[in-house]
Amino acid sequence: MPGTVVTFYSYKGGVGRSFTLANIAVLLARWGNRVLCLDWDLEAPGLDTYFRPMMSAPPSGGVVDLIDDFREGRLRPGAHTTRLTGKVKLDVITAGRADDAYVRRVQDLDWEALYEQGFGDYLELCREQWTAAYDYVLIDSRTGISDIGGICTAHLPDRLVVLFTANVQSMKGAVEIADRANAARDRMPYDRPQLTVLPVLSRFDAREEYARSEEWRRICLEETKDLFRSWLDRDVSPDVMSRHLTLPYVSFWTFGEQLPVMTELSPTADQISFALETVAAVVAHDFDRTDLLAENRDAYVAGVRAEKRTFAHDVRVSTTRPTMRLAEELMKYLVELGIRPVLSFSGERSMLEKTEDDAKHLCLIVDREVSRWQSAEVELFLHRT
Repeated sequence: MPGTVVTFYSYKGGVGRSFTLANIAVLLARWGNRVLCLDWDLEAPGLDTYFRPMMSAPPSGGVVDLIDDFREGRLRPGAHTTRLTGKVKLDVITAGRADDAYVRRVQDLDWEALYEQGFGDYLELCREQWTAAYDYVLIDSRTGISDIGGICTAHLPDRLVVLFTANVQSMKGAVEIADRANAARDRMPYDRPQLTVLPVLSRFDAREEYARSEEWRRICLEETKDLFRSWLDRDVSPDVMSRHLTLPYVSFWTFGEQLPVMTELSPTADQISFALETVAAVVAHDFDRTDLLAENRDAYVAGVRAEKRTFAHDVRVSTTRPTMRLAEELMKYLVELGIRPVLSFSGERSMLEKTEDDAKHLCLIVDREVSRWQSAEVELFLHRT
């Protein structure tokens, strides 16, 4: 099954678009996906700065070199890829080699002439190879309305993530570009369905001026609510979903190019990685199962986190002391069936202190009624797995 191309776009700068893409790329890769990031913001590149500590050497090429390959009749979309090292395994194609000639090369680009020469078909071939090699191809698009923006928002993506802040220009620009992208896709010679668009309210500070922030949240929702129609479960309100798709303003992460998801491994609701995980999970679920997200956010995220995880045990049988004999009989029966069980006691402190569970399923043996410890076990298990 081919991978999915997701473009991250913002009409205005300063909304944290590259920051969001980089962190979501890390999350998707951590969850077992093959991920490629492309920096198409050629006039203001910088996606690579988030990944520089994980690069063993400076990038030798990038998107502008793909254009040179096209001019010289070479098809090698993977030739300019930089592979990250360390804990995160993902690939990056930067804007290009940061040398003295880069600015001139970008300024000399004539997109209309390139498309007349067949660059669109060339990009289509690159896209086919990228989606064959990766589960997710994440594109960092240029801001505003431009030829490059059209390539990133209309030609290449399957999904579009539009980031905006709580001001009219940012909101209206995001909605307008989504409309423009779908209109452009209708005129394209390639088989593309209508774009699914994910609106993400970014850098939103609701900690002070609560009444004012709620008013602006309502304004943002009114402006962007139509973007939810093509993918949101009919039983889920856009208001509920928009709150899940809000990235809070956290001043600590505004200094430098940082990846909070690398350090906030089990984030709480007040941390930015919690919101980033939610957006990444919507992408990983292919914008589906939003009814589960509305009902139980932790289970929704756990669904994509656990999908490609390996577990030492198939099922954890959790028992109380009075039901120990029954638990032992069940363990024997499960082993006979070829299932890998592990036994634990409800309320066992060592289990409560774990950050991850090594069993894929949980089986509680209940003595008349679910105990307070067992209720806590269920919540912890869902969160960990």
